[in-house]
Amino acid sequence: MTRTVEELDSVTPLLARARDVARTAARHAVDADRERRLRPDVVREVVDAGFARHFVPTRYGGAAAGFTELLDAVATVGRACTATAWVASLGATVARMAAHLPEEGQRELWADGPDTLLVGALMPVGRAEKVSGGWRLSGKWSYISAVDFSQWALLCAMAPADEHNGDGSPQARYFAVPRATYTVLDTWFSVGMRGTGSNTLVLDGAYVPEHLSFARAQVLDGAGSTSPATCHRVPLRAVNGLSFVTPVLGAARGMLTEWTRWNAAKAGTGARGSAADDVAFRDVLARTAGEVDAAELLLRRAAAVADEGVFTDLLTARGARDCSLASETLSTAVNRMFRTMGTSGQTSGSPFERYWRDVNSATSHIVLRFDTAAESYARQVLAGG
Repeated sequence: MTRTVEELDSVTPLLARARDVARTAARHAVDADRERRLRPDVVREVVDAGFARHFVPTRYGGAAAGFTELLDAVATVGRACTATAWVASLGATVARMAAHLPEEGQRELWADGPDTLLVGALMPVGRAEKVSGGWRLSGKWSYISAVDFSQWALLCAMAPADEHNGDGSPQARYFAVPRATYTVLDTWFSVGMRGTGSNTLVLDGAYVPEHLSFARAQVLDGAGSTSPATCHRVPLRAVNGLSFVTPVLGAARGMLTEWTRWNAAKAGTGARGSAADDVAFRDVLARTAGEVDAAELLLRRAAAVADEGVFTDLLTARGARDCSLASETLSTAVNRMFRTMGTSGQTSGSPFERYWRDVNSATSHIVLRFDTAAESYARQVLAGG
């Protein structure tokens, strides 16, 4: 299931560069966890590797590339540092969403090139008031990963009905705002994923022109983008989970590698022979590796379907189901390894306890809730989708 260095170099530039990002991220993983944010040089490497431009339309210098390629690259980084992989994954994902802006808005957003670091607040917690030529936006959005390093933010807020929303009800809209318009509060004191620096963004009555806004329904349904690229036609509902679970896949693989080495070294200091002679170790290794492989297969299928770009309601629901199921499976695998290590493997600051904290924190994200995905999937199956 994993790729060799030679395979990484032979597939795509993003995958090859992801290996370099992983090296740098690994050196600073402890610092990021302690400082509650990534080091600036790590963020710069993430951007320079091509994550920010991965889904940017080609007419603005981006790659408009695929989901499978991104999965491989993010998982590679996640082996070294879950937080760095998370920032890389979301940086790509939010830019894909921004490709639904009107053309004038996209030109403004990427005026300085496709490597603009765009962060996102995906839940509609802000307030938007319609004014002449645009909107007046206010709110406080929590948990915005890498916001301290952002150049733009894509924020979701409830807006009053307009001519595009004929039923008269409020609608959720996205608004793109430049860094000069918002402030950041230092509020991120999480148990896990500490290095993501997911602080709070505050906006107080900023003016947002019409060309820097679009209805959330467009990206949820994969409609409305002016880009001809397949990646911009994929419903967010089908792939949203990929953004959040792929870093976990990398973390689980990273922990499995370290856990296997730890057990092999431990066996070498005793009288019981090699680790392969330990029945308990063999069982946990085989079961855990199998679960990680199974989770990756689910995610690869979801990414492959997205790269084909042809969706039914059932395929959309299945994609969300597969991401949630993979999330639960990876969490189970990581928790099993952590339990077997006992006190000696749970030293504060060790990679084991950091993987464990990060995975359990990341898999609690609302996007990865299995009950929500299960309900949607069941409805489509029963409807004959």
